[in-house]
Amino acid sequence: MTTLSRCIWVPCPVIIGAGPSGLATAACLKQRGVPSLVLERANCIASLWKLKTYDRLRLHLPKQFCELPFMPFPEDFPTYPTKKQFVAYLESYRSHFGIDPVFNKTVVSAEFDHRFGFWRVKTLGLKQEETEYVSPWLIVATGENADEVVPQIEGVDDFGGPIVHTSSYKSGRLFREKDVLVVGCGNSGMEVCLDLCNCNARPSLVVRDSVHVLPQEMLGRSTFGLSMWLLKWFPMRLVDQFLLLVSRFILGDTEKLGLHRPKLGPLELKKRSGKTPVLDVGTLAKIRSGNIKVYPGIKRITYRAAEFVNGRKENFDAIILATGYKSNVPQWLKDTDLFSEKDGLPRKPFPNGWKGECGLYAVGFTRRGLLGTSFDAKITAEDIEHQWKAKPRNFMAFGGSASPFNY
Repeated sequence: MTTLSRCIWVPCPVIIGAGPSGLATAACLKQRGVPSLVLERANCIASLWKLKTYDRLRLHLPKQFCELPFMPFPEDFPTYPTKKQFVAYLESYRSHFGIDPVFNKTVVSAEFDHRFGFWRVKTLGLKQEETEYVSPWLIVATGENADEVVPQIEGVDDFGGPIVHTSSYKSGRLFREKDVLVVGCGNSGMEVCLDLCNCNARPSLVVRDSVHVLPQEMLGRSTFGLSMWLLKWFPMRLVDQFLLLVSRFILGDTEKLGLHRPKLGPLELKKRSGKTPVLDVGTLAKIRSGNIKVYPGIKRITYRAAEFVNGRKENFDAIILATGYKSNVPQWLKDTDLFSEKDGLPRKPFPNGWKGECGLYAVGFTRRGLLGTSFDAKITAEDIEHQWKAKPRNFMAFGGSASPFNY
C-alpha cells in the first residue's frame, strides 16, 4: 500500500542513478559549483557492479579508457582492474567528491510540468512511501544496462532445472561436474563459459548470431587502444581490415569453431548498431580443445534438454542466460522526444544524444562505455552551469522540506 506523498523542491539538478554515469555527472557539476541530488533505487552505488556481476570479472578495456572525470585509477592498479578494484575506485570517487545519493528510491514516473516549468519525479521507498521531487533539471543516468533481458524460449517452463541470468551468476563452483548451456555469445557469455571450464563444469555455448571475436591485445598493445590510435590516421574500414587480418593470424579462423563473423567490420558494426566485439581472454582455446561446445540457436527447451535449430538435441543440468541488459527509461520517463520508446536509448546518435528539451539530459547512453559517459557528464555539466549562473533560483520549499544536495 502506497502512503501519502511528500513533495520536495530541489533547486538543483536531479540525477537518476548512482552508477558510474550518475557519479561522474555529480562530480562534473560539483567541479563547476553546481550542487545536485542523486536518486538511486538500490541501497548502494554501482549496484550493477556490486550485486549483479560474476566474481572473475575484470574491466575488458585498459584502465586509462575507463576512468571517470578528474580522478585517474591508482597507479598500482593493473592494466585491467578486477571487479573489486573497480568498485573500490568508484567508492573512492564518491568519497573524494562528497557525493551522497538518496538510496532506496525507485523512480516510477518523471514528467515535465509545462504549467510551472519543472520536472516532477515520483519515487517509491522501501515501505512504498511516495516522494515527489520537483526540479528545473532532470539528468537520466540509469544507463544502458538497467534491467535484465530474458528471452522468450519455447518450452522453458518445462526444463525442470535451474535457469539463471548472468546477473545472478557468481562462480562456476556451483556447477561443478554439471552440463551447462550458456545462451549468448557476448563478452559475458564467453567469460562465463571460461569460468565454468575452470571450475570443472562442462559448458556449451549457444551462438545464434554472427559475432566478432578479437584478441584482447595485439602487437603488444590493447586492441582497443591500438584501434583508437589507428583511427586518428586511417579510415574506419581500413582499420577494420587490419584488425581482422591480425585477429586471424593470432586466433585463427573462428568460422571453423562455429563463430561466424558479421559482414561489417567490428568498428563499423559497433558504430552502426552498438554491438560490441568480444575480446578473447582464453575462451577460444577452450572451444578449440573441445572443452566448450558450440551450438546454433535454440528451437525449444524440453525436460533437462535443449533442441537446436540444426535438429540436434542435448541434455543439460542448468541454463545460464548471458543475454544482456536493456534500458528501462521508457517505463518511467514521460517524454518520447529525447529517448526512443523502442530501446530506451537517445534517438540521436553520439555525440548528439545528450540533451533534450526543458532541462532534460542523458548521460551514459552512448554505447561507448565509460569514455562516452565521461563525454556526456562533462558537456552536461558545462551546459547546466551556464543556466545555473544565469537563472534566479527559489530555495524555498515547494510544498515540502528541503533535501540534502551534493554541494
